[in-house]
Amino acid sequence: MDDIRAYFRVDEHLATSGQPTAEQFAGIAAAGYSLVINLALPTSSHAVANEQEIVESLGMEYAHIPVSWEEPQLEDLYRFFDVMQAAQAQKVWVHCALNMRVSCFVYLYQSMVLGLPEERAAYPMSEIWQPDGAWEALIHAAKSRLGMQPDSQD
Repeated sequence: MDDIRAYFRVDEHLATSGQPTAEQFAGIAAAGYSLVINLALPTSSHAVANEQEIVESLGMEYAHIPVSWEEPQLEDLYRFFDVMQAAQAQKVWVHCALNMRVSCFVYLYQSMVLGLPEERAAYPMSEIWQPDGAWEALIHAAKSRLGMQPDSQD
């Protein structure tokens, strides 16, 4: 797994990364992951053609939530929350192009849905990047909707 771009094992049921290659999906399946969630756009520079077919041919489920890098939407975040909640009993692999979209969504999921302490919820985002611009605005908007301190991740 360590050869997959920006790979992080969050816990025994969740891993995140940048875009795996077509060949790396076989290793993900062999490691027991049963669901792959892709947050990248199909036009991203490293997108894998026929990714859904590859993943499903390996016996895993596939969910694609294409999230705009320039304009991430709360609706996409909430859809991600729904997919993650439905998959609580599964091993889940979440990826985008560079693990930046994913790490932000996972941070918000761990903070807002699971209620993890801030330091724990921020992993792996804190190891990858500090969201700014549209992504900082998304964090503030999401937390404000739930009455949480919007800048608590700073």
